[in-house]
Amino acid sequence: MKPLIVLGGGGHAKVAIEVLHLLGHDVIGFTDPHPHNRQCGYPCLGDDQVVNDYHPEGILLVNGLGSVGDNSRRKSLFSFWKEKGYTFATIIHPSAILSPDAILEEGVQVMAGAVVQAGARIGANTILNTRATIDHDTTIGRHVHIAPGSVLSGNVTLEDDVHIGTGAVVIQGLTVGKNSIVGAGAVVVNNVPRNATVIGVPARMKETKQPERCDER
Repeated sequence: MKPLIVLGGGGHAKVAIEVLHLLGHDVIGFTDPHPHNRQCGYPCLGDDQVVNDYHPEGILLVNGLGSVGDNSRRKSLFSFWKEKGYTFATIIHPSAILSPDAILEEGVQVMAGAVVQAGARIGANTILNTRATIDHDTTIGRHVHIAPGSVLSGNVTLEDDVHIGTGAVVIQGLTVGKNSIVGAGAVVVNNVPRNATVIGVPARMKETKQPERCDER
């Protein structure tokens, strides 16, 4: 493994740095637009532009941005540095359980206690957060965040840019469309269309409150 730089200095970056430390990888440091003290003993190198001081073939990057329902910043960061020729490391916590048959694309992050079963395919720049469970033959797109404690049953399909909230469940054989959000604790029993937000048990489309109309006088 080449030396690594973690992009970001917040909570998710801290967790990623700890995983790298447990794995014994060579971490140069992390970036932050507002430089501050060390994370897990590793220094802040400055803002993201410090990456330009390193040749793309000499290092690997780790996406340290998390997301809460909106994966766009994390996606943009990944795309920006990919266009410059850099490569993102795939990191797997030592306590995670992965089938040897599972496929993980570039930059996937598998956190503590996560389980990935046979036939699963995980797209680039996706987070499988703490204790997430991905059952057999499930396909997850790019730039997806599976929040802590979430469960995807077998043969589930998540399209790109999906966010699955903490503790949510998606039953077998369903599809969650691109750029959709499944709220925390929801139980999805039907397909979810693109650009939708579903909440509750069973999960239903979140209603958008209409602005009050002022009658003309």
